[in-house]
Amino acid sequence: MTLLYLNADTMGRGDEALGRKLLVAYLKELAASEHKVDLIGCANGAVRLTTEEGPALEALQALEAGGARIASCGTCLDHFGVRENLKIGEVGKMSDTVALMATAERVIHPC
Repeated sequence: MTLLYLNADTMGRGDEALGRKLLVAYLKELAASEHKVDLIGCANGAVRLTTEEGPALEALQALEAGGARIASCGTCLDHFGVRENLKIGEVGKMSDTVALMATAERVIHPC
């Protein structure tokens, strides 16, 4: 199983606007590529990707259509007050994150 772990709504550090563009470009390229992920786990600021309209959500929808399961951290959703805004995927739990990271054949962490 390949896990794409996202813990921010940006890629890299520095300019946040650039980081958002980079992450959206990464997700779009991944969705269009032959490289498949089985699960996308979103934690911390990455839950904005699953709760806000925009190009990142569109890229995640393409990845989901390609077979990826998407889970957003429930504690994170509650912290930001956006659980009700979840637009894609399911609410995950830390116990699932621990088990999945420990057993995944591959963990990709671009943020």
